[in-house]
Amino acid sequence: MTTLAALDAWIAEATRAGIVAVDTETDGLDALRANIVGFSLATASGRACYVPLRHAGLEEQIPLDAAISAISPLLADPATLKIFQNAKFDLAIFQRAGAPLALPLDDTMVISHCMDAGAHGHGMDELSTLHLGHTPISFDSVTGTGKGRLPFAQVPLDRATVYAAEDADVTLRLWHALRPRLRAARALAMYEQVERRLIPILLAMEQAGIKVDEADLRAMSADFEARMAVMETDIHRLAGEAFNLASAKQLGEILLDKMKLPGGKRLKAGAWGTDAAVLQTLAEQGHELPSRVLEWRQLAKLKSTYTDALAQQINPETGRVHTSFAMAIASTGRLSSTDPNLQNIPVRTEEGSRIRRAFIAEPGHMLVSADYSQIELRLLAHVADLPALKESFARGEDIHARTASEVFGVPMEGMDGATRRRAKAINFGIIYGISAFGLGRQLQISPGEARHYIDAYFARYPGIRAYMNAAREEARDKGYVLTPFGRRIWIRGIAEKNQAMRGYAERQAINAPLQGGAADIIKRAMVKLPAALAAAGLRSRMLLQVHDELLFEAPDAEAAALAVLVRDVMENAATLSVPLVVETGIGRSWAEAH
Repeated sequence: MTTLAALDAWIAEATRAGIVAVDTETDGLDALRANIVGFSLATASGRACYVPLRHAGLEEQIPLDAAISAISPLLADPATLKIFQNAKFDLAIFQRAGAPLALPLDDTMVISHCMDAGAHGHGMDELSTLHLGHTPISFDSVTGTGKGRLPFAQVPLDRATVYAAEDADVTLRLWHALRPRLRAARALAMYEQVERRLIPILLAMEQAGIKVDEADLRAMSADFEARMAVMETDIHRLAGEAFNLASAKQLGEILLDKMKLPGGKRLKAGAWGTDAAVLQTLAEQGHELPSRVLEWRQLAKLKSTYTDALAQQINPETGRVHTSFAMAIASTGRLSSTDPNLQNIPVRTEEGSRIRRAFIAEPGHMLVSADYSQIELRLLAHVADLPALKESFARGEDIHARTASEVFGVPMEGMDGATRRRAKAINFGIIYGISAFGLGRQLQISPGEARHYIDAYFARYPGIRAYMNAAREEARDKGYVLTPFGRRIWIRGIAEKNQAMRGYAERQAINAPLQGGAADIIKRAMVKLPAALAAAGLRSRMLLQVHDELLFEAPDAEAAALAVLVRDVMENAATLSVPLVVETGIGRSWAEAH
């Protein structure tokens, strides 16, 4: 479709229908930097069009500004439902082109994830094959691959139209197939009250971004590089020869052929396996070389993933870093982030703290951090109905000291740090289905002693074993588990004959309701916060969500009031049989606020 009159006719048709599927074609995958090349509309199954806007060499196409002016009233029309597949991306592209936020909306990717998280992926091609029995035209078949790949703006119009219009058509057909299932799957409230409302909120967070101190990042990179060089020299000395630390093959030959260290396994290609688990086991046996290699790898990863990459990811238009939040990746409902991935910055290491120090507030502003305290343990006490732990949380006691007192029979007063650390390892290990071997390795004790601790723990808290058994049984019986708020999480591999795979699935079944429940709670808080900020007349912005933490940027004069408001909203986001507790901090940097 290349004339404004034809576009107006389609817009009128969509308005009469009260429903339209919309998809964009772009010149890139970064929604905050990519430009719109065209868009497609579908008003009924099998009825769709494509509107080219920036196609090279195409003499007749609607000027971009005129097309955006024409489509904007439809996108903003409260009586027309706009349907997308991965709405957040298309919303950002339209806004970048000057269009308003497209509301109300539905998102077939998010609808699918609400019902079938963990069962399969939620990309359009996979959903189309699964639910429509139709394999869509692939992007590669239209643009080509490798060095010969054409930018979409150079794809001949006939091929571009068939491909792009099909995307909108498939999206609409998926909506007709999936939307009616939400109520039967008991996922309607989760979708409408939480997930769908989160889409524009996450988009606003991505667009806001966060300032990073580029000079500090470069200084950190130089420091890490110097430290890695010293480590490398030391490792070569221990090995008795120089070798490439980044080569798993060479490392395996040094550790297992030359040094004859125990426990090595050859991979299919014949080289020795030297993954983190192998090196960790050797390090725990007292071998210095694998321990030093682990330290070198950790620093190398932090350097490449954060200190080097963050400086390159600063958006030249904003001077800030803009992560992208993925809503339909983690089966538990947790958000994940990419470019950069902020979920994997180490929490308890000096290096992790240094990296957080590079995330800073704009001049005249502060960063405010709000973090749920021990939320998964609180959920465990709630779902497993553990009177002792519930009482302890209600009193605001040190939960790890209380566990140590209950399990090891020692008084809480004057408890030594080692005993408390053992209880903490058990508390968190139980959530993740830790084995006696795993706990023993963590505490550097024998598996037999670790088994004794685990048995004592279950004897004191029988409700936990009952919960674990019930979770495994629910997964085996239904194929899924539920969070306390009704989110359905499918557990693949629960019926596997292979014991290792089945064991992993069982641990997933135990942990998923707790991790998913935590995700549900923080998302509930997130959808309430924009209105709460507006009602309080605050200009502060929510920037990041990382696990159980939210990070905000506030004008200096608002920071203290914001911290109070956010704590109140987050602590009242859900009602459990134990109190939710949120810890807040204020600082010029993320490290200072955290």
